[in-house]
Amino acid sequence: MEPGDGSEEPALPLALARFQLSEEYGSLLPEPLTELPAPYGPWMEIAHNLPQLITSHQLRSRVHQMPQLSTRHLRGREELHLAHLVLSFITMGYIWQEGEEGTVKVLPRNLAVPFWEVSQALGLPPILSHADFVLANWRRKNPNGPLEINNLDTIISLPGGESLRGFILVTLLVEKAAVPGFKAIVEAVRAILQLDEETLCRALQELTEAIRDMSKALKQMHGKHCSMEGSSWKDNPAMPDGLIYEGVSDEPMEYSGGSAAQSTILHAFDELLGIRHSKESAAFLHRMRDYMPPPHRAFVEEIRRAPSLKQHVLSSRDTRLHKAFNQCVSALADFRSYHITVVTKYITIAATKAKAGQAEPGGKSGSSMGKPPSALEAKGTGGSHIFSFLKSIRDTTREGMINA
Repeated sequence: MEPGDGSEEPALPLALARFQLSEEYGSLLPEPLTELPAPYGPWMEIAHNLPQLITSHQLRSRVHQMPQLSTRHLRGREELHLAHLVLSFITMGYIWQEGEEGTVKVLPRNLAVPFWEVSQALGLPPILSHADFVLANWRRKNPNGPLEINNLDTIISLPGGESLRGFILVTLLVEKAAVPGFKAIVEAVRAILQLDEETLCRALQELTEAIRDMSKALKQMHGKHCSMEGSSWKDNPAMPDGLIYEGVSDEPMEYSGGSAAQSTILHAFDELLGIRHSKESAAFLHRMRDYMPPPHRAFVEEIRRAPSLKQHVLSSRDTRLHKAFNQCVSALADFRSYHITVVTKYITIAATKAKAGQAEPGGKSGSSMGKPPSALEAKGTGGSHIFSFLKSIRDTTREGMINA
């Protein structure tokens, strides 16, 4: 296995390519592969039929018949990411095929060992994370068409049909809207170092626009787009002891599921703007960085180590700079407020309906897999206490504004 480490780029200060980020795609995996090499056909066949295999309760038996495949034929970052995406979705389906009441304690060796090896090569945990679910799980219907919802589809899915597909693609569009934000962050840091107030002011205005565009993209999460990212086996009452990865460890391991808290751009915004969250929220967010691709995590750390933007603005007498900074923080607080609205409306209501046995038709089809676990009423997909957490980070974001 050969992960692409991006090390061929010159070590320029905050050059996005050093961190596997780009001005065109941001943190999205550029044009992900949709098929693995021929030796991995057994994985791909199962992955492409996941919804049917899960709803017919046949996935576990198919996994048990799956050959033990070596990962040594995987080459480069793109193949590794697709392998991780495929194995994480199969793992999720295998564990939750029978819903909360029918979880398993052991992931079989023929799935656990390659999943672990691919995860180690990428520096990702062996669970479905935001990096799989959203960043690497997209393709264009028309290869020459735009990155817009009508021209996008997922590579792998789970039961939930249009609902789940819409959830993934709208989250993807939020990440796409954030792309100019990466460039603005780099410009802002350089402007601070060069004491260039004009460029800094412009960079902050561009950052504000990117955050507002993220809010607009999030508003496409309407009625039919209500689902969740991967459920966790950490702090989850349905799997109190975690999961044993057979052939990897005799002891169970715990991992958090996919969550927007694993989005690189939101961590980078917080570090640039000097947002300081409560101790509990900060600890959770910091743990979520372990679920990012390591180069993305390194980018966030680089922003953290950069000269303080807030201190620079505080020491400046430029009122335009103060205003641009506060508009940026306000836009981020507004984005987080709207995220609370989305979570309230879709995840909590969906969880409550599922508990009452009233799940929407798209998530039924004879399987419990399409129903969000009832634990979601109180906790998010990453395992956090969702409402107290989301309100806390929204409030501490707002507190980051500079008083006139």
